[in-house]
Amino acid sequence: MATIEKLLATIKKINPDADADMVRLAYEFAATAHKDQKRASGEPYIIHPLATAQTLAEMKLDTTIIIAGLLHDIHEDTPVTLEELAKNFGEEVASMVAGVTKLGHIKYRGVERYIENLRKMFVAMANDVRVIIIKFADRLHNLTTLEFLPEAKRYRIALESLEIFAPIANRLGMGEMKGQLEDLSFKYIKPEDYIRVSEIAHKRYEESKYLLEKMRKQTEAELVKAGIKVVSFHGRIKFLYSLYKKLLRHNNDINKIYDLVAMRVIVEDIGDCYAALGVIHKLWRPLKGRIKDYMAQPKPNGYQSLHTTVFGLEGQITEFQIRTLKMHEEAEFGIAAHWNYDEKGSAIPDKKLTWVKELASLQKEMMQEVKDLEGLKLDIFQNRIFVFTPKGDVIDLPEDSTPVDFAYAIHTEIGNKCVGSRINDQLFSLDTRLKSGDVLEIIIDKNRKGPSSDWLKFVKTSQARSRIKSYAKQSLTGWFKTKILPEKKLKKEP
Repeated sequence: MATIEKLLATIKKINPDADADMVRLAYEFAATAHKDQKRASGEPYIIHPLATAQTLAEMKLDTTIIIAGLLHDIHEDTPVTLEELAKNFGEEVASMVAGVTKLGHIKYRGVERYIENLRKMFVAMANDVRVIIIKFADRLHNLTTLEFLPEAKRYRIALESLEIFAPIANRLGMGEMKGQLEDLSFKYIKPEDYIRVSEIAHKRYEESKYLLEKMRKQTEAELVKAGIKVVSFHGRIKFLYSLYKKLLRHNNDINKIYDLVAMRVIVEDIGDCYAALGVIHKLWRPLKGRIKDYMAQPKPNGYQSLHTTVFGLEGQITEFQIRTLKMHEEAEFGIAAHWNYDEKGSAIPDKKLTWVKELASLQKEMMQEVKDLEGLKLDIFQNRIFVFTPKGDVIDLPEDSTPVDFAYAIHTEIGNKCVGSRINDQLFSLDTRLKSGDVLEIIIDKNRKGPSSDWLKFVKTSQARSRIKSYAKQSLTGWFKTKILPEKKLKKEP
């Protein structure tokens, strides 16, 4: 159970110079405000903001965010005003609490409301992404106590967490948060599958843990012998929901899942990452086509690491993930890593929030047609791929996007006039499914009037769909004005 002493100890361990008095003051303020309230579990309400703050502290976030986490429910659930919070804890804390309060009204009730709620979330994130980080921590604790709620409410909160919160955490590069939100939701959305996958994972891990530990010791010894300083070397068990989705793709054959337990090697710098990869390949034979360099080509959410899959002891297939400590913290905490104690005050790269800001600015266009909004929802929450222009610029697209989607992502006119594509120096049709790492050149015809409505059958992004429909609508309007209206006018003339 979360306590103020545990919270302060976590904060002090990470940052001995943190203002513990202010954190304790925020706790006492929250405890007084919530003193007569109970949770559905019967526990004192203060347990919830404490647990939220504890999660934020374990993410190594600064005290301003942790204090906002302690106070995040005060404005909504008690008579305390935002003005009082600002007076006692500063405008920054009050602003974050106000943002969390607004997000608290979001409920998962049908496509129209769902999309409007997404819009509110993106606007809140564009203003201050710390708000969504606090909301993640708040939701994480709520998911651990779902059994005390009515069944329908349990399902709604779990579904909302799985379909809205977890994918946004993924887009923000917060791998650990995404995995926890998914697993806690999975338990209530598909309880039978949850039990089945848990048993499969446990059985396979128990069968392989002895060999894996032996491999870990042997590999670490070779790395040290090669003069590579190992900061950390540990196994990471795959999250259950991620395993469930992978099993579905492989007809539930656990033998085709090579990363149930991944060996995670943390070293000091990028040079050591590549040196460690060489040592591992000298020690264990790599599987063909299973080496992934996410350092040279990071994932769209910023994830960086080297991955390789090898034949280990007794032929056991094992994945290694090699990265620096900074890359590891970015992979675990994503955008939240920019508020770590050791990087306090550092600016967030604009590209990290570009997609959030773009979506927030699209609010008027978004509300025009529900079908397009549904498409936008899919854009946001699908797995992403990164495709390169011939000049080396990276275009971030949803999985299974086509050259037409790529063309519209560059410019509307490129999309409207595209007639073909050259992928990795070979000609392909416009409905070809793209893969991460493809280098794509769009072939255009300047004389082409506009896109084909047939493209709607295969495009993946809402941007492409919207531009194609918009052109079709303009063409129809133009045809109507030049053909139908003059004819009607002629008929009316005596």
